[in-house]
Amino acid sequence: VVEAVHAKMEQKHYPAKVATVAAMREITTAIVTITLVMASVFLPVGFLQGSTGVFYRQFAFTLAIAILISAVNALTLSPALCALFLVDLHGEGKDKNDRFKGAGQRFFTGFNAGFETIRHRYADSLIYLLRKRQLAFGILAVIAALSFWLFKVTPTGFIPDEDNGFVIVSVSLPPGTSLSRTQAAIDKAQGIMNSYQPIRKVISVAGINILTRSTSPSAGLMFMQLKDLKERGADGNIKQILGSINKRLSSVKEASFFALAQPTVPGFGTVSGLEFVLEDRNAGDLGKFGNVAKGFIGELMKRPEIGVAFTTFNANFPQYELVVDNAKAGELGVNVRDLMTVLQGYYGSLQASDFNRFGKYYRVIMQSETALRTQPSSLNGIFVKNASGQMVPVTAVVSLKKVYGPDAVDHFNLFNSISVNALVKPGFSTGQAIKAVDEVSRTSLPSGYTYEWKGQSREELESSGGLLFIFMLSVVFVYFLLSALYESYLLPLAVMFSIPTGLLGVFIGIKLAGLENNIYVQVAIIMLIGLLAKNAILIVEFAMQRRIAGASLADAAMEGAKARFRPILMTSLAFLAGLLPLLFVTGPAAMGNHSIGAAAIGGMFVGMVLGIMVVPVLFVAFQGLQERFTGPAAEIVEAGSLLEEQLKSEGSKE
Repeated sequence: VVEAVHAKMEQKHYPAKVATVAAMREITTAIVTITLVMASVFLPVGFLQGSTGVFYRQFAFTLAIAILISAVNALTLSPALCALFLVDLHGEGKDKNDRFKGAGQRFFTGFNAGFETIRHRYADSLIYLLRKRQLAFGILAVIAALSFWLFKVTPTGFIPDEDNGFVIVSVSLPPGTSLSRTQAAIDKAQGIMNSYQPIRKVISVAGINILTRSTSPSAGLMFMQLKDLKERGADGNIKQILGSINKRLSSVKEASFFALAQPTVPGFGTVSGLEFVLEDRNAGDLGKFGNVAKGFIGELMKRPEIGVAFTTFNANFPQYELVVDNAKAGELGVNVRDLMTVLQGYYGSLQASDFNRFGKYYRVIMQSETALRTQPSSLNGIFVKNASGQMVPVTAVVSLKKVYGPDAVDHFNLFNSISVNALVKPGFSTGQAIKAVDEVSRTSLPSGYTYEWKGQSREELESSGGLLFIFMLSVVFVYFLLSALYESYLLPLAVMFSIPTGLLGVFIGIKLAGLENNIYVQVAIIMLIGLLAKNAILIVEFAMQRRIAGASLADAAMEGAKARFRPILMTSLAFLAGLLPLLFVTGPAAMGNHSIGAAAIGGMFVGMVLGIMVVPVLFVAFQGLQERFTGPAAEIVEAGSLLEEQLKSEGSKE
């Protein structure tokens, strides 16, 4: 709005109020069109479900509402402020030096001279492209093909790992290790970590396996709070810190340590990295299943995409198997189900009752004291009632057998499963690592064994492929809206075909920034559809006005492009300037900001440069095609007749 009013005052020397009214008559339709298009871009993504829908909905509704408020402001407050504050510095008899003197005046004069030079060169380039339309369409086809190729080859990811200043270390010791030995190993590791510069505080817990969420005396857990980035010293990056922690703790030979970061979004798994389970669909021996898992992890570690892969599953824990003598139980009149219930109550715990008190609900859990259920001899004091009501010692019908097995058996999809965690090697994306796991599984897993993803990795797979669908849905919404506004199915293509120019910039931007195609990049792409369509609409709308006024297609395109050249550059460069700080964000959410910033800056810059070159050519092509099929619109015919009569009148006067 401000630029259009300023242009009227510069070119026509109108007073501010007159210039404002004249400018609003020309650009009101464009403002309404741009607003509807940019809001409609976000409409499809606002109704997506699932975890990815949460990201898209928050962004879509925020931007759509902001755009609508901005449009109301552009149609009401901005024109009023232009009429009040803008002053004509271009009229005859006015001395510009009265307002701008010295260095400021020289800067503005030089800037305007430079800008006029750029605009003249732009016009010359546009004349060449309008004459060589086949070349312009060839370049556009190459850009579209290159954008699609970059989309296919760019590494993919879901949510980039953020530095939230927190590290989890999983501790595992050999099977059968006592809790006291586990605590001693953790204390030794904690002493090493307390002297590590980036760490502020260390808290440890023995007896918990964080990866399987089970209790085990041979497992432990360490929580490490990191210092602020500026206080961490040489190892500032969390990936460097994780590597240093693993390296330092490798000196503790009594246990194995795996340093892991928390997932960026709570609820998408326990730790960051890849999470999946191996499934035994044969329902076979757990020891054999463990060997299969070890072989699979060994093959997986050979892949360059995988930094480290591991599992805490071990089938060599010393255990007692409870063997029931069914024949003896039958002779003594002992029901095996009653026997199992009694043992469950003594050793495993049993909910006996519940009650309400003080407005709260309480459960009554029955179980032996810890000291009375730690030794095999504790079975001697347990009795079970038989069919005749007599108390029979359980040792009369059960015996203990020494065996080896896992400390906990997990199930996934009702099958026995083994959880596996993997960290992606620096330089590779999670999408590449997921592909590597799939390829290894095809060659290394025997028949009857398979794998399933879980946690954040599962969410990433479910969201993969959604970008293309969302992109196409947004494009379709924009196309039909423009078709309704222009009352044409061909002219909107002049706007739509300019969008691939921005996609090329998106993938170039994230490639230069060393980022993968993650969910934040996809959000930026959806936003760019509306922004690039805005630039194209400005040119097409103004060119259509010139065409209706009687100009030829080429002249209308040229006039529209030159008239809208300055506002397109102003709005686009202002947008880029606003995004630049995102590239320098540090700390939590830094990678998300970097992803949006790199994608949007690259896409907007390349889309702006290439778009202003191809949109006028597209307008001439598709508007010409429209008029060839349906004939010129009534307004164009009427303007042409008036122009022809005016030319004849001028010729007769001569």
